[in-house]
Amino acid sequence: MISAILLYNQKGEVLISRLYRDGLRRSISDLFRIQVISNTDVRSPVLTLGTTTFCHVKHENIYLVAVSRQNADVALIFEFLYKLVALGRAYFGKLDEEAVKNNFTLIYELLDEVMDFGYPQNTETDTLKMYIMTEGVRSEIRAEESSKITMQATGAMSWRRDDIKYRRNEVFVDVFEDVNLLMSATGTVLRADVAGQIILRAFLSGMPECKFGLNDRLLIDKPADANSKPNRSAKAAAGSVTLEDCQFHQCVRLGRFDADRTISFIPPDGEFELMKYRATENINLPFRVHVLVNEIGRTKVEYQVAVKATFGAKLFATNVLLKIPTPLNTASVNTHVTQGKAKYEPSENAINWKIARFTGGSEYVFSGEAELLSSMTKYKTWSRPPVAMQFSVMMFTSSGLLVRYLKVFEKSNYSSVKWVRYVVRAGSYEIRF
Repeated sequence: MISAILLYNQKGEVLISRLYRDGLRRSISDLFRIQVISNTDVRSPVLTLGTTTFCHVKHENIYLVAVSRQNADVALIFEFLYKLVALGRAYFGKLDEEAVKNNFTLIYELLDEVMDFGYPQNTETDTLKMYIMTEGVRSEIRAEESSKITMQATGAMSWRRDDIKYRRNEVFVDVFEDVNLLMSATGTVLRADVAGQIILRAFLSGMPECKFGLNDRLLIDKPADANSKPNRSAKAAAGSVTLEDCQFHQCVRLGRFDADRTISFIPPDGEFELMKYRATENINLPFRVHVLVNEIGRTKVEYQVAVKATFGAKLFATNVLLKIPTPLNTASVNTHVTQGKAKYEPSENAINWKIARFTGGSEYVFSGEAELLSSMTKYKTWSRPPVAMQFSVMMFTSSGLLVRYLKVFEKSNYSSVKWVRYVVRAGSYEIRF
């Protein structure tokens, strides 16, 4: 499986080196530094040199690298590397070069616990925090506590203890969706999909049983023949939601979900990702963008951009940004906007149009012209890259997914408070012209 875990800074210096199997020398770290970090042409996260494979993830200003000399499951390796990133954030708040240097002893201890002879073991943050602590000096763990730790780490429910108590029992549900769009110059939608995740923050006492309900006519996409597609479309038109590639946290009872589509689980304490999903049908686009660009000879380009919010007037978007590209030989730009501020950024070859608050149903217009340098000899023909958009909309979902209920059952029969929030963000939201 995994022969070694290496952590580098941006200069290629080794911060952490943990070898799990024989047959590797520490000089293997030089190979990755020369072939990947020092080579700007390498973009693939997987590099195979001879019989050695390097899988790496770049996070903040460090590289996390897994080295393998077997035909290993690459998806599992990357899942483990991202788990290491999540562990680092849970322990240090931020996993960067400074955090690694300040806590390298603790990181070595974590690497010994989460992996054994190259095979991933328990990566649950709550369980690891019971016996791997951030304090430099700690008191001796009593025998009773030690047995509880062992039972949690090796039991059927490693993600939660049974002695958790809160004065106020609350559950916060966050539905995050990243909507991706590629629209042609004629206004045809070439690609539209949603990548979503449901994040729960559970502050509940005891061992609660939670039942989570989404849209009543929820459909989970499964491979089917061509004849079933019209039925799916008809159901979607009737108000159902078609989800694809659903992934659940290990606490979810998949058998019950397959039987009656009920998401039943005993949640971990604190924040965790309950599920991830994708949606590719009946996407509600939060913004419609119309772009008109007219090149006048070789000296001027005229712009007319109209943006309209398609969501309700009671909702609003924040941090709206449109990046309107300009030719490489742009000398100056004149702009006029009906809302927000527009500024030409020469380093980005783009005009940044920022709108702090975009009310639902509103339409705003940008108009401007770019003056070009008359000499075109050393410039290539303008490729007209698409207009890119960024935004964040609260209490709106592009997939149509809705949380119908969240029920909490516990033997002490306490009452709990639930909070639900929806956030739609721009993924790759691009409009060609």
